Amino acid sequence: MKYAIIRLGGKQYKIEEGREIVLDKQKQELTPEVLLVVDEGKVKMGTPVLKNAKINFKNLGVEKGEKIYVKKYKAKSRYRKKKGFRAQHTRILVEKII
Repeated sequence: MKYAIIRLGGKQYKIEEGREIVLDKQKQELTPEVLLVVDEGKVKMGTPVLKNAKINFKNLGVEKGEKIYVKKYKAKSRYRKKKGFRAQHTRILVEKII
């Protein structure tokens, strides 16, 4: 099994070939930094980034996440508020880890 650990947008993700992953919405072009690559027991680790490792992926677009509700309440004063929020995510398909 071949997988890699990448850093993208201040967060780290474990990716595998042929799998889709959902990231926080990325505003600029996606340029992941590869931190670690594991290929059938052989581990390549960067200090902190691997310079010769590369990730080929396809951007599948932006989508909305699940609705999250935020509620405010104060006792004995009849104060209640409810607000909804849907975060936006970017979905990518990892094609090849080089």
